[in-house]
Amino acid sequence: MAEVLLQPKGKIGIMIEAEVIRADTLAKKRGEEIERLLVWQGPVQLPLGDFFEVEVRGTGQAEETVVVIEGDVSRVKRIGQGMKTGKIEILGSAGMHLGAEMAGGSILVRGDAGSWAGMEMKGGLLQIMGNAGDHVGCSYRGSWRGMTGGQILIEGNAQSQLGSGLVGGQIVVAGNVESFCGIRQNGGLVLVKGNAVRGAGAEMTGGTLAVLGKIKHFSPGFVEAGREESPKLGDLQLEGKFARFSGDYAISKNPKGVLYCKEG
Repeated sequence: MAEVLLQPKGKIGIMIEAEVIRADTLAKKRGEEIERLLVWQGPVQLPLGDFFEVEVRGTGQAEETVVVIEGDVSRVKRIGQGMKTGKIEILGSAGMHLGAEMAGGSILVRGDAGSWAGMEMKGGLLQIMGNAGDHVGCSYRGSWRGMTGGQILIEGNAQSQLGSGLVGGQIVVAGNVESFCGIRQNGGLVLVKGNAVRGAGAEMTGGTLAVLGKIKHFSPGFVEAGREESPKLGDLQLEGKFARFSGDYAISKNPKGVLYCKEG
């Protein structure tokens, strides 16, 4: 097993883009090699070592490599982007585009995560112990195809457009979400254990969205399709009585989307 320790040297002014921070990129590299890897800060590229102290312990293949970031990196974008194997653990908060296009491995954030986390994610596990920003598990601007596989777990709240364009995979939010959760969803599963503000499932044509709390402003294109007791959604077992809706009929004459709302 190999462990790569990254410790921020100080406060970062202009945000940096550091997609080089991924377990399968840093695997089998010496500390000085990692320090020389380039990151973007505005219009210039600078060595990773300008921003982080680097320590490497042990050796191992990519799948055995753990990257530990010891501190707040909320001004560092694209950590874990495209990662295929290995593990990242962040002992603080992370910046935008965390785990974007991730295909395998795991990322654990002990704090919050910025917007666009897990964007177009294909596989692996992204776990956020705090809150997340907008557009978690969504598609790029102009694209209709968001997250296709993997799992995102958020222990806190998430902001707007969670799971936008979701095609596959699973997103679970322990807290609340804001507007347009599951907008344009076409597959996969979104479970919100708290409340949603408005537009949940808007333009949905497939997949499953479940809200255990209250939806403040319900989407008008959904039609009630029955009641269920403790439905099982994939590998998730829900408890209690639920109303099941199909939709969104505002976008399609034959939608396949399913929206569960807990009664009471």
